[in-house]
Amino acid sequence: MKFPKVMPLLLAILLLSAPGALFADETDASSDSNDGTESSSSGNDETASTEPGQSDIFERVRVAGRPDERIRIPGSVDYLDEETLKEQGYTDIHRIVGLIPGVNFQQEDGYGLRPNIGMRGTGVERSSKITLLEDGVLAAPAPYSAPSAYYFPTAARMAGVEVHKGSASIQQGPYTNGGVLNLLSSPIPDGFGGDVDLMVGNNSTLQGRVRVGDSSERFGWLFETFQTDTEGFKDLDTGGETGFDLQDYMAKIRFTSDASSPAFHAFELKLGKTTQFGNETYLGLSQADFDAEPNRRYAASQEDNIDTDHEQIQARYLYRPNQRFDLTVTAYNNDFFRNWRKLEKVNGIGVANVLADPNSFAGEFDILRADLAADSADDALSVRNNRRNYYSRGLDLRAGLNLGSGNVTHALEFGARYHEDEEDRFQEEDGFRMTAAGAMELTTFGVPGSQANRISDAEAVSLFVRDTISVGRWAFTPGVRFESIDFERRDFVDAARTTLTRDPRQNSVDEVIPGVGASYEIQDGRVLFVGVHRGFSPPGPGAAEETRVEESVNYELGYRHHSGGFQAEVIGFFNDYDNLLGVCTVSVDPNCDVGDVFNGGEVQVQGLELSLRHDLTAGRNAGFRAPVSLVYTYTDAEFSNSFDSDFGPWGNVAAGDNLPYLPEQQATLSAGLVFQRFATHANVNLTSESRTDAGQGAIPQAESIDAQVTVDWSARYTLRSNLDLQLQVRNLFDEQYVVSRRPAGLRPGIDRTVLAGVRFGF
Repeated sequence: MKFPKVMPLLLAILLLSAPGALFADETDASSDSNDGTESSSSGNDETASTEPGQSDIFERVRVAGRPDERIRIPGSVDYLDEETLKEQGYTDIHRIVGLIPGVNFQQEDGYGLRPNIGMRGTGVERSSKITLLEDGVLAAPAPYSAPSAYYFPTAARMAGVEVHKGSASIQQGPYTNGGVLNLLSSPIPDGFGGDVDLMVGNNSTLQGRVRVGDSSERFGWLFETFQTDTEGFKDLDTGGETGFDLQDYMAKIRFTSDASSPAFHAFELKLGKTTQFGNETYLGLSQADFDAEPNRRYAASQEDNIDTDHEQIQARYLYRPNQRFDLTVTAYNNDFFRNWRKLEKVNGIGVANVLADPNSFAGEFDILRADLAADSADDALSVRNNRRNYYSRGLDLRAGLNLGSGNVTHALEFGARYHEDEEDRFQEEDGFRMTAAGAMELTTFGVPGSQANRISDAEAVSLFVRDTISVGRWAFTPGVRFESIDFERRDFVDAARTTLTRDPRQNSVDEVIPGVGASYEIQDGRVLFVGVHRGFSPPGPGAAEETRVEESVNYELGYRHHSGGFQAEVIGFFNDYDNLLGVCTVSVDPNCDVGDVFNGGEVQVQGLELSLRHDLTAGRNAGFRAPVSLVYTYTDAEFSNSFDSDFGPWGNVAAGDNLPYLPEQQATLSAGLVFQRFATHANVNLTSESRTDAGQGAIPQAESIDAQVTVDWSARYTLRSNLDLQLQVRNLFDEQYVVSRRPAGLRPGIDRTVLAGVRFGF
């Protein structure tokens, strides 16, 4: 195994950044002991104002732990609380996770509706290689059988964002190579109250969020909706909208027993529904057209749109007979429908191939752009209805047991989950001709089920146990997870689904995933930690016989420092993959069979995560706050073996090739000024160049995603205690840049976007 070249750099940073922590006088640190309980991403204690039982019912479904425990967790833990999310004002999850180190992402539509998020080099494709949760419940449409997140929880209605990477994150699964992203929905308030947040902006954008709820001694409720509508920032050749309409509704009710009773019971029911209609396409631009007009959309994308409907139910019960034991049981069901109707081929040629070489496919390229002297032939354009239904449901049990006292304590946590999910594809293609006037006219109705007609499902049982052992200033977290998964895929010949094309494809996986971490509190608020754990990703249904599971051994070493208004964290990580998997999706490689899984062999990913946060006015009677922060991620990911692959982003791989769509450097520099009535914040986001295909050395232009530097700015003015005026500007200097060259041509980042509005609380 190659020694991680990032480790000497990490050790140097530890020595340079923490000499005071290693050699400081104990009395100097004691005055800052209270600051050691703060989050690594926020100094707010999100449980401080909740009534008895409100925080307890969610304790076992949090991944960042309790505020007073985070400083000693042996692993990377980040938490963005509601106040931080309000200050930033982001509705795009890509911009939100950009505030957290070690999280990689690739933008796509400019709004973050279908995010591409990875952690520590896992790959970002449709967030399929991370464990994605909402309130501790698996949130991808079909997390085991089809994890590509074409549905993603609406980031704008969240009250918190948690990210946990490293050895202690194995309590969540099934994806343990990178980490866990847990989105926390709005809690039921302590008493009657709520807020209304309304914004308007360019591109005819309307955006609103309304929350209202109440609590009594034994009962609480909440209703919330977030809605947005925009015409979009791209310009369709034939005119018309390129934006989307999203409506999200969520309701909660909670019943509790008397909080003063020795045995405490709580029950919470959560219901959610999200619908979206977007005039969105996979069709990008040629290099020449992007250079001339990056926000252009070709006429041939005028029929492209996506229609989705998501419904969720979560029922959670907490039983706590005493202060040493608690049991949380969660039943959940998610149903998701989506039909992404989008252009597939021109004259039988895939649109990706046309845009990759418009000179060789000049006739097809002219049809895409409606650059015609006469109408095209009938059925020249093939538009596919990518119709899919998903469900994801299960029962999750988690128990906690606290043992010991004095200098040695054990915090045991046990978990068991039964889960099943399914993806049902039933698709067809319609034929169109392109008129000389630039209109697409339907010429042939497709036969339902004639393109993709199959059902993939998974059934999984997972178990875990973890013990947090505290011995004085030491903490140890040994744990083990077990996953047993059965997959099946059935491909049908006919629309009635009476005949299979072949025998059902079946495969099973049984995996033991151990991990251990240790931390040492040098002084209050100053902690060293180390961890090692096994990484795992299941192969999915219908994998070929030669397909192996994705496995790695992951190491990390870090230092955490909280003192007064200063917080710092530096972590070096090294993930040693025995086998990396690539999964075919239309968004990644339109020329492969969707759902196919490819072995990538040995890969080594190493990197550095740095987080610095400070209030420049801490300890001074300045009358205002001046928070500044720097979040930085360095990632080096290389194949260790040579091979030929039918997976488009890999192709012919040589040892030493870098992984695609993984920038080496990412950073966000933030600064703010917060007065009693006025506040302003600015973020500078930097992303280095990355490649679209595996390779090494200089990146050819046709395979390059350019480096990006964008600035976001926001301001808030308080007219009175419950009424704020707001102004937000994304991409302040209107930078034009490529965010993707897949699956078909170049696509732009969002241009300058201005939103103004009011927030009213009651």
